[in-house]
Order: sequence, then structure tokens, then C-alpha cells
Amino acid sequence: MDAKFQWQLADSIDQATQDQLAKELKLSPITAKILVNRGYQTAEAIDQFLHPQIKNCYDPFLMHDMQRAVERIQSAIEQGQKITVYGDYDADGITSTSLMYETLLTVGADVDYYVPNRFTDGYGPNVQAFNRLIDNGTQLIVTVDNGVSGNEAIAAAQQRNVDVVVTDHHELPQELPTAYAIVHPRFPGSKYPFGDLSGVGVAFKVAWALLEEFPTELLDLVAIGEVADLVSVTDENRILITYGIQQLRTGMRPGIHELVKLAGINEQTINETNIGFGIAPRLNALGRMGDANPGVELLTTLDDEAAVDLAKMVDTKNQDRQKLVSDISDEALQQAQTAENQERNVLVLSGHDWHQGVLGIVASRVVEQLGKPTIVMNIDDETGLAKGSGRSIDGFDLFQAVDGLRDLTQAFGGHQMAIGLTVPVANVAQLVEQLQVTQQAQQLATLAKAPMLIAGQLSAVDANLTLFNELEQLAPFGTGNPRPQFLFQNQLISDVKQIGKNNDHLKLAIGDEDTKLAAIAFGKGELAPELQAAVDQVEIVGTLDENEWRGNRSIQLMIKDLKTNGIAVIDERTNNLSAPLFQGNDVYICFDQQVIDQLQPQVNATLILAASINSAMLQQQTVTLVDCPPSLDALKAVFKVGGTPTAVRVFAYQKDDAYLMGMPTRQEFGMLYKFVQTHQNVDVHRQLGTLSGFLKIDRNKLIFMIQLFFEVGFVKIEDGVLNGVVNPPSVELTSADLYQKRQQLIETEKALVYSNSKDLKHWVLQCVASD
Repeated sequence: MDAKFQWQLADSIDQATQDQLAKELKLSPITAKILVNRGYQTAEAIDQFLHPQIKNCYDPFLMHDMQRAVERIQSAIEQGQKITVYGDYDADGITSTSLMYETLLTVGADVDYYVPNRFTDGYGPNVQAFNRLIDNGTQLIVTVDNGVSGNEAIAAAQQRNVDVVVTDHHELPQELPTAYAIVHPRFPGSKYPFGDLSGVGVAFKVAWALLEEFPTELLDLVAIGEVADLVSVTDENRILITYGIQQLRTGMRPGIHELVKLAGINEQTINETNIGFGIAPRLNALGRMGDANPGVELLTTLDDEAAVDLAKMVDTKNQDRQKLVSDISDEALQQAQTAENQERNVLVLSGHDWHQGVLGIVASRVVEQLGKPTIVMNIDDETGLAKGSGRSIDGFDLFQAVDGLRDLTQAFGGHQMAIGLTVPVANVAQLVEQLQVTQQAQQLATLAKAPMLIAGQLSAVDANLTLFNELEQLAPFGTGNPRPQFLFQNQLISDVKQIGKNNDHLKLAIGDEDTKLAAIAFGKGELAPELQAAVDQVEIVGTLDENEWRGNRSIQLMIKDLKTNGIAVIDERTNNLSAPLFQGNDVYICFDQQVIDQLQPQVNATLILAASINSAMLQQQTVTLVDCPPSLDALKAVFKVGGTPTAVRVFAYQKDDAYLMGMPTRQEFGMLYKFVQTHQNVDVHRQLGTLSGFLKIDRNKLIFMIQLFFEVGFVKIEDGVLNGVVNPPSVELTSADLYQKRQQLIETEKALVYSNSKDLKHWVLQCVASD
């Protein structure tokens, strides 16, 4: 099992510097090392990072056009002009709209807001939408989280003598709109020292400038929007998000308070993870499903009863969104597994009645599971158009790949990692084929794995609550300040099992009996059999997380990537061989020709007799041992001739249980010997059952004893009739060949059939490694 990412251990730092900083700041060496590697190389810089202060936020008037924007808004307020806040339909846009709307109300403006509809208005300024707003009396438009690419709509507004103040953070186009003011942290020539604010971060700066004081009460909205938009959680953003999370924990906004309850989040301990996986997806669901305006109502309402109803509505929309994503993802993944798509490096998946608002999420899921750049499209037979979204992988520019095929599209845009496009249905097949050509220019098939930065190595003993609590001082985590990831090497794993409704997830423990660290890997349940077979050959990268159960706190590892070394031994022992067990491309080995004769008509796989294995047949293959070999030497001989496999699956089917039955006792041998000397002409075919009952010896064991007596000359059998031999030879039964073979079979069954998984692996690997 190979790692999904390219693991990169963080650079080592000077030990003396590390120890000095750790001592001075009362930190563990591992935390000091993490901070130094992230660029905080002095005690002062580390202290400022660990203890963010509002006083270190930057003056909003350093931002381009801030003074001009504030003066225009103030002028509109003084003149009683109607202002409309024009927002966006994602979580950053909804929080930006709410923050600006609430601020303008506070300073006495005649203000309303408008959140465009993803499906009818599209993203950003829209000529028709602007005209409707102006027709309804709007005299000043303030955009939030959009606007820098709205040239046409902004020009149309100005032709109607309506000014537009743009507040945005997106990439600046070559040609900027002729807006009254453009407030942007990365405007060319701007003196603003931090360019990675999100849309709500920029809106907050405008609010601060308008209110003429730092508006702490708005930081809860800032935290939600910034975390949702995945901006860098460093510098000023770290300050805003830290204090925003504190504000969220007060539960002051009725709408957020109710939404948090429905999301099952503990309001007193809200963190960036809760925002990213609990609050933001619910707000994003509104825009994906249709109208996002209720999101602004939810965030700005002061009515407790309205907050309850709005929160329920938002949560319901999210549940609808989740079901759509799940259903479409299932169809898309099934489509991705066709023989044609398995051969393709870039996937184009399409279906009817696939909700357009969730196709980006579906594409992301396919990419996550299959590691291929993927475009997911909905086909509309009425319009003859296929519309959808694409998501890429690190190192592959999906925008560039499609950009050369613009003539096949009706609309197209995006960036390296994500695109949106509209394609005539008649062109979809050609798009699919041409993408396989354009991707070759980027050598997609040979792309290196995406890097995964590892903060350091830990053992199960190291991963304790003390270290976890210290690492939490580095929060809030996110882009630019990721939660530290640690490598666990040379650690035993145990208790490997699949969990979840559909056994989708993986749970295991790391460490020995004295110290075990629980670990979880979401979406990796199918790896359980391989990990059970490689308990001492696993390397794991993960982050430390806290688990609380009935008041008890413990640490668990959230697995992000893993790999196994050496040969995997997969324990699938069974005494019921059925066709579904023979679905793969394994080399299926049988030691008994009768097993092959019975199975071959029933299974869709080639069964090979162990005696016919030839040179290197097993090299770098997955080998399945169908039945139990007669001896460990026989198994060693298979690998000696066939070569070293990558994995060994073990069914170890056996018709009879020699191990459980055991070797006959001296008393049992004596009873049979006495019987054959005193009874003549026993028809063993017809009377075997009677004889077994009379001697009180198991039928199969009795057959072995009779065969052994025949080999050493104690009995003779002619036409199925058994008689004792007069004056039989004096022979030690244990020296007989049949006795030796049974003894070997008992030992082999003990090792391969009745051992635990750990011992099974030991025996199989010993046989593989044997010369």
C-alpha cells in the first residue's frame, strides 16, 4: 500500500536554538521546532503569534480607495440616498452582505441588500440585476466579495448616474471597472500590508472605517466568512479569526445560535473546524440550492422566533444538498469505473437531472477518491446544453487543459484547480476525447505526488493530552497555518476494523499494550484487510485530535495518509469457498487437484496446482492460497520457484480438520489393532460407520488409522475387505511416511488455519523468505 502524498519531513533546526526558545517560552521542543519552521524564529515573533492582539490590526485607511469609499457612503447617508449591498451566494458572500448591511443600518443609512441567484444571475455584477435595483430606487451600489470583474454592469449603472463602490478580494483583472471606488487589499500600488483578506475581511475594514472604531461585535461574521473562504490564517487574519471565534462563543446572534444547535456544535467550544464543517456548509447550501438571501436574514435577525424558523430552513436545505451530493456522487463514481473511464487520465462524467448547484462538490469527491481531474456535467435535453464544474489535482492545470478547447464550449472560466463550463451536448464526446490529448502536454500520467509537510515524528507515548493542549495554542488552524501532522513509524497497530454505516471508515490502535493511541481514517474502511495483514509494517501520518466520552478526555489520531512496507498478508481464511471470493486478478494456488476439479466450473478465475508453478510466476503478484498446503515445506517450495509476491491472501480451506482431530492416541491404535486381530472379513466400505461407532473413534481419524496400518503391514485390504495380518512386522508407527505427513499437516493447519492473524503473517512471510 503506497502513500497518497509525497511525505516531506520539516527541516531540522539548530538544537541549541530550539532548546533556548522552548525554555524561554515554556514550550515543548516539538512545538518550538514547528514555530521556527513556520517562520517565527525569535521569542518576540513567537509570542506575538501565540498571543494575537487587536491592536496589531492594520489601519483600514491604508487600503486603496478606502477614504473615497467612506466619503461616498457617508454622502449617500446624508442625502438620504438608497444604498443596496450587492453580495454573493457563498458563505463569504453571505457574511460580507450581512456585515455591510448591518453596519450601514447602524450608521443610519437607507439600505437594502441583494444576493444574486447562482442560476439566474450568475456570479458578480449583473446588468439586468443592477437595472432592477436601480428601477426600485437604488442610488448607490456597494458590492461585497465581488465586483472587480463587473465592468459591464458597473458601466451600465454609471450610465444611469448610479455610483458603484466595489469592495472585493478576488484576483484583479487586467482591465478594472470604472467604479467610483475600488477597495481591495492587493490593489497595485496600495500600501496595505496584508493582501489575503477574504470578502468579509475587506467589508469589515470598510465597517471599521465607517464606524470610526473597531467593531468587535462583527467579528463573528468575519470568522465564519474567512474560514469558509480558506484564506491564509496568518498575520491579520489570525487576529480577526481568533477574536471572531471568541465572539461566536458568546452566542449573541440568535440566528447563528440556533444554527449551531442544529449542527450539534458545542457553542462554548466553537473552533475553526466547527465553522468549516458545521456552519459554512449550511450557509453554502443556500446558494447551491437556489436563493441565498435567507442566509442574510438568518445572520442579521434579532427576533428569536424568526431565528429558529430560519435556522431550520437553512438546515433543511443543507440536508437536501447532502442527499443530492450523495446520490449524484454514487452515479458519477459508478460511471467513472467503466472500462473506458478507467483508461482515461481526465474524467468527464455527465447525467440527466443532476442538480447544477452541487456538481462542484461531486467533482471534488470523485477527485478525492480516484485522484483524477474530473469534470461533472448536467445534460439538459431541452436546451441541448451540458453545464458543470471541474476540479483538478495538484500539479495539473485543468483550466489550461480546457482552454485550448474553447471552441467546443459555449461558456468557460475558472482557474488551475477549478473550472465552470457550458458545452453543447453534441460536443461532449469530442471534449472527452480531446481532453485525453491536451492532458498529455502536461504529462499528467507522470505527475509527482502532492507534497505533505510533516512537522516531526512521534510515538504513541508522545501523543498525549499535554502535547495536544500545547499545540492548540497554535490555533486557529487553516491555510498558511495547518494543524501539525506527525509521522508514526515502527509502531505496532492493532484492533483494526471497519466502522460506520457502510463500513466506510477505518479504526485502529497504535502502540503496544501499555500505551495505545486510537486512530481514525475517514473513507478508508476498505484498507482494513491489508492493514490487519501488516500490523508491524505500517507508517502513518496524522493530526492529533481530542476525543471526549462521558466526561473523559483522550487523544486520538486523525489519519491523513499511510503506507505499508514489505509483503501484505491478508487474512481471509474460510471454510466456505464461494464464487465472490474469486473476482480479482490474483494468482490462485491450490495444493489439492480435487479442490481445483470441484471449484473451476463455478468460479471466473484460473486455479493453478501448486506443483505446476514455474519460475517467477508469482513475482510482484497478489497470490491467493486457496486451500491449506500439506506442509510448510510445500508452501516454501511454491515461493522458492514462483518468486516473491507483493501480497498473499490466505483462504486456507481444508476439507478435514487434522489439527482439531489430532493424532490418534496410543490407546486408539491399540483398540484398532486388537479389533483387526480378532475380526475377519470386515467390509470397510459398508461397515466403516458401524466400526467407528463400536470403537468410538471419529470416522475420518479411523480412515487414517486403517491406511496407516495398511502401509506398515498390520492389515491387508482386498476388494474393500479388511483383515488383520498374521504375525505382522514389528514397526514404530511414528516412523511411517503417512504418520509423518499427517504430523506435518497438523503443524501446518496449526500455523495457517488456527493461528491468530499476527502469527499467520509470521508463518507466511517465513515461507516466502525461505531459501
